[in-house]
Amino acid sequence: MSFVVSFSLHLELLMNSSETDKNAAVRTVFFVSDGTGLTAESYGKSLLAQFPELEFVTVTLAFVDTQEKARLAGDQINMEKTRSGFRPVVFSTLVDEVEQAIIECCSACVINLFHAFLGPLENCFGVESAHTQGMSRTVLGDKSYLLRLDAIDYSLAHDDGVRPDQYYEADVILVGVSRCGKTPTSLFLAMNFSLKASNYPLTEEDLENDSLPDSLMKYKHKLFGLTIKPVPLSRIRRKRRPGSDYASLSICQREIAIAGAMFEQANIPVFDTTETSIEEIAGNVVRALGISRERSGYV
Repeated sequence: MSFVVSFSLHLELLMNSSETDKNAAVRTVFFVSDGTGLTAESYGKSLLAQFPELEFVTVTLAFVDTQEKARLAGDQINMEKTRSGFRPVVFSTLVDEVEQAIIECCSACVINLFHAFLGPLENCFGVESAHTQGMSRTVLGDKSYLLRLDAIDYSLAHDDGVRPDQYYEADVILVGVSRCGKTPTSLFLAMNFSLKASNYPLTEEDLENDSLPDSLMKYKHKLFGLTIKPVPLSRIRRKRRPGSDYASLSICQREIAIAGAMFEQANIPVFDTTETSIEEIAGNVVRALGISRERSGYV
């Protein structure tokens, strides 16, 4: 927690520089990494959440593992400064000092997350760190990495009610009406917690009954209901099917009410996705399951 507070204060000071009318602009944030960028995104978005009054557009520059790629990334960051007139914010997890130096030469607010942590750890342990690209995966071990890939593969193959006959393999099953956030939450659980997450959309036929389908109830210990407020749901559905009954407010209200009654009858945990981030929803699911992050090899 102390790291988050100190980083948040540092970011606030940097962003409150000589630029004017910051609150009126959409700020661009880059996540730069020599790997997938997931670590930079996770840390960076946690810090950005401390500035709810600001609006951000995020860009992930992954696999920046050569000096040439670092220069190209730097060019993109500088182009954004020229375009918008505001210094972009850059969260970097580059460990190569030359590549990091290239990024730090950009006209941007650059925060290297690894360097901020590695210095204190080196002092604590009395040894120098490896400063090796991709080391996070090596330290965690191939077993945990393969576990995560297997979970992602399962979640993609069992999205939107596909293959319910294989739900016995699932670690978690998300159920709810269409467009309430089941798919992104499932993928987040797979990618960040190595959980085989499937999701089941309640169909019109399902909603004509008084209880959840038997195919789900036999896995009640894995079931989690997702709900959402009617107005936001209607708005989301209109973007997909404008002018349809599917997107009408009355249909959304009806489906949500029936689904809620089903969840209550089944006595399963329910999470509202209306104003809750995917990260928070996934965290709530994991806590309810009693599973620690160490399951996926992450700290």
